[in-house]
Amino acid sequence: MSKVHLIDHPMIQHKLTIMRDKETPSSLFRQLLYEISLLMGYEVTRDFPLEDVEVETPLEKATLKRIAGKKVAIVPILRAGLGMVDGLRDLIPVARVGHIGLYRDETTHKPVPYYCKFPKGIEQRMCILTDPMLATGGSAADAIDLVKQHGCLDIRLMCLVAAPEGIAAVQERHPDVDIYVAAIDRELNENCYILPGLGDAGDRIFGTK
Repeated sequence: MSKVHLIDHPMIQHKLTIMRDKETPSSLFRQLLYEISLLMGYEVTRDFPLEDVEVETPLEKATLKRIAGKKVAIVPILRAGLGMVDGLRDLIPVARVGHIGLYRDETTHKPVPYYCKFPKGIEQRMCILTDPMLATGGSAADAIDLVKQHGCLDIRLMCLVAAPEGIAAVQERHPDVDIYVAAIDRELNENCYILPGLGDAGDRIFGTK
């Protein structure tokens, strides 16, 4: 079974609380999402392998550590997942970025794919899938399906807020994919929104309704 990594650092929790406030404007919401995504990225990449390299400092030569050639793809689930890309790219500037477009049918609440574009060699990369909200888990599980169909098996799902139902759904369909979240909320309501949640992340990022 995949692991759920709850990243509950005080700075992340503080920023997330501000994001949850319905009075927080889109500009601040986007900035906080960027900051949290960068901070969460440290945990998502914690197990990256290191290698020894020789570096000449201003004082002497030294054998030091650097990441051992880990190739990364950041793949946001459109559209809200876009809000988490910049923080990760600032942390991992050499990462390539793909996109998966899914929307939720308002009647069935099931995800419908409409766009899929991955970097070349995705099968050789570690893929970080991003989506702020893990509600029913349907979109995330379908996105993981698409990544796997393109040959990538090293996949990590990074979300801001998750519902227990969404975590269970992803774990059932993809027990090999670890899930990284900043909060696990109480439940879904009758419209499949997370409670207490923070509303529609896409609308709050882009200032739409």
